[in-house]
Amino acid sequence: MNTTESTTPRQAAPSPVPVPTNESVPVTEKKPRFGWHHPILLALGLAVVAGVVLHRHASAQAQLETVTQELSVPSVQTVLPTRKETAASLTLPGKVQANMEATIYARVSGYLKRWLVDIGAPVKEGQLLAEIDTPEIDQQLNQARAVLTQSEADLRLAQITADRWKNLLKDKAVSQQEADEKSSALEVKKADLAEMQANVKRLEELQSFQKVYAPFDGVITARKTDVGNLVTAGSGSSTQELFRLAQTQTLRVYVNVPEAHSGSVTAGVPAKIEMATMPGEAVTGKIVRTAGAIDPDSHTLLVELEVPNAQGTLLPGGYARVHFEIALKNPPLVVPSNALLFRAQGAQLAVVDAEGAVQLKSIKIGRDFGATLEVIQGLNENDRVIINPSDSLSDGARVRVEAKPSNNAATQ
Repeated sequence: MNTTESTTPRQAAPSPVPVPTNESVPVTEKKPRFGWHHPILLALGLAVVAGVVLHRHASAQAQLETVTQELSVPSVQTVLPTRKETAASLTLPGKVQANMEATIYARVSGYLKRWLVDIGAPVKEGQLLAEIDTPEIDQQLNQARAVLTQSEADLRLAQITADRWKNLLKDKAVSQQEADEKSSALEVKKADLAEMQANVKRLEELQSFQKVYAPFDGVITARKTDVGNLVTAGSGSSTQELFRLAQTQTLRVYVNVPEAHSGSVTAGVPAKIEMATMPGEAVTGKIVRTAGAIDPDSHTLLVELEVPNAQGTLLPGGYARVHFEIALKNPPLVVPSNALLFRAQGAQLAVVDAEGAVQLKSIKIGRDFGATLEVIQGLNENDRVIINPSDSLSDGARVRVEAKPSNNAATQ
């Protein structure tokens, strides 16, 4: 008996695995499984990521271009024009003149014999102002009177002769021709007498101008002659005046009103008048007439006012400040002064249309109030006016409107 075999257990041989046959066990086909590391899925993922990155880059680029374009368009602030109050105070300079004023010249040539009034003297109509010594006129008058006496004697003789020849004609002592000649001579003497009478009357009237009288009540404002001065008849720059007389009971004030306000100043409108001779005080006057036409040079309307001056406290010849309170039928538009542009074309305003484009409008300026000014032509009430415009702003430029509160006009 073998010892080794008895002590070491023998391993049993594995039983053979039965192999199924096609007839007995069906064989199932396994499909391949794809993982995340498959090449197709990886390519699709990379494409999606690349698309997202490109989209974000394109959006950022577009946004950057939009912001850059917006920043390249200048920003502006605009206001709407406003209407000034319907009643306005209009202050204009005026020239004060006497109601009547006359420069007195000599009507005859001679030497001043005496003067009776001086500057500042009140005079009445017909009051004697001066006397002129006229020796030449006196001699001419004496000569004319002598000639007149001779003409009267000649006329009497011609009358007697004509009557005598008429009687002789009845007796057939003279011819008709001779009688007619005597009658004609009588008519000539009558004409000569009328001429001499007219000459004497002319010289008498000239002699009456030896005395200079006041033509109306007033005050002597100038005396330009003295005793012994040679005065010449006539008037003009080459003739020296004697006196200047002014009637100051009522004064006239002349004012040139701008064309824009010419329709509001009519006869009867009152005004307050300040003069340098009465600082701090104002007198009341009223419009009595206007020129009725606009001056083509100054584009103003000449207005005349009357101011009572019974006490004589107001002096003619000076300047005054005339204050009108007028009702404006069509109040002008008002814009801030800092909206004004001065170009070669004149005063302009820059307005923005609905598309954000700039339009430069030439305007006509009225009154200047400092912070604001009137625009009487060239601007519409709905125009959006740019304030503080740039000097480089051009017609048709694109701008972006920003809002800013304003006390003078509505802001858009």
